[in-house]
Amino acid sequence: MKVSELARGMTILYNGELYEIVEYEHSKRGRGDPLARTKLKHLVEGKVISKVFQGAEDVEQVYLEERPLQYLYKTGKEYYFMDRESYEQFPLSQEQLGEGVHYITEGLELSGLFFRGGLVKVKLPTFVTLKVLETPPGVRGDTASGGEKPAKLETGLEVKVPLFVNAGDLVKVDTRSGKYIERIS
Repeated sequence: MKVSELARGMTILYNGELYEIVEYEHSKRGRGDPLARTKLKHLVEGKVISKVFQGAEDVEQVYLEERPLQYLYKTGKEYYFMDRESYEQFPLSQEQLGEGVHYITEGLELSGLFFRGGLVKVKLPTFVTLKVLETPPGVRGDTASGGEKPAKLETGLEVKVPLFVNAGDLVKVDTRSGKYIERIS
């Protein structure tokens, strides 16, 4: 595979291991070979490495099979998902999920990406609804406009919410940015 064909978000097989390209910067110097500075996330172990690819290296793009999943439960550091078609269960570690652990609640429906029959990654929905566990009370007269306050959600995620949001409210959160979108009635 050529360096110029690499892209952010692509899944590759490098040294026999599955990696996702999380950062990508392409450069070409005068007469030299093109370079690609990347950060690669190991899809099984969750570790991130830096790698500079030159010219055409031993890199193969991998196509992952996408199937519908449902989150079931957590035991220790393992999160269990069920294939909604075959009812087979698959575990993923906290390292594999990364920041995704802050958006997963029991019964959540999402997509799983499989390689050679094994679950390697989940695709979260763009927005999730989470319950506010703790937040300081809003200041009287300031609840309709302006201002934000911290709120701790049921998954442990902390976000900034408007002053009118109270403990016990349901809020919609963007899984891409981790930001509050709206209060759910």
